[in-house]
Amino acid sequence: MPELPEVESARQVLLGALNREITGVDDTDEWVCRPHRRGEIAKALVGGRLTEAHRRGKALWCETGTGDGTAGPRLGIHLGMGGRLIVSGDDGERAGGEPDRPDRSPRKPEWDRFTVTFADGGQLRLFDKRRLGRVRLEPDIDALGPDAEDITPAQFRERVARGRSAVKARLLDQSVLAGVGNLLADETLWQARIRPSVPADELTRTELDRLHRALERSLRAAVEKGGVHTGEVIGERNPDGAGPRCGAPMAHGTVGGRSTWWCSAEQQQ
Repeated sequence: MPELPEVESARQVLLGALNREITGVDDTDEWVCRPHRRGEIAKALVGGRLTEAHRRGKALWCETGTGDGTAGPRLGIHLGMGGRLIVSGDDGERAGGEPDRPDRSPRKPEWDRFTVTFADGGQLRLFDKRRLGRVRLEPDIDALGPDAEDITPAQFRERVARGRSAVKARLLDQSVLAGVGNLLADETLWQARIRPSVPADELTRTELDRLHRALERSLRAAVEKGGVHTGEVIGERNPDGAGPRCGAPMAHGTVGGRSTWWCSAEQQQ
């Protein structure tokens, strides 16, 4: 699943779609646009504009305005697994979301699952080969915790240390903090030298603060470099992998129902 850095790259691309008059919407993929019927999203958007692009964790949405200048419905866009947003205009195309790879198959038109066309001829498209993305009006974001990029040290300590579940499971719980996925959790815990399976309520204040700093550092690097796949330990998450700092073998197990890798020497706490 895309994690916070990938969704933030999609949000930044969405900025190029703002304040452009909408003349058409292709919402005919009723699976991607569920629970809306064909034409329902188009009816709400055509003649209006996307006015603001927001993100909380992995949730991405646009505020909209109608043709008469009043506020319209929120437009929620979920990238699914491998989804990308593409915005085109006079200056070409920009894409954000799942990082592009040299080995990708050539893009097929039928993989554009949702399209907004603007009066200037440009478009916003949700490209989603696996058809796991989602577009809907008025998405529910109330159940999400604070954004992982904005959470304060005090909020982090209070929310993560609550309960006896493994610290990795707490990091992955989107109601605790929003935006951390499997790869980012492994990277952050490795940066902080904390074992993923340790019960969260056993961590000391010093350890929790170290984990928060590691999360800030991991997020900042992933956003700057183009995604969580660029993390220092991510390339070592395999049976032959070694801890980048010490060279010890990587260990593997399941924590919080997710495949998990950690350094066998440095992450004993």
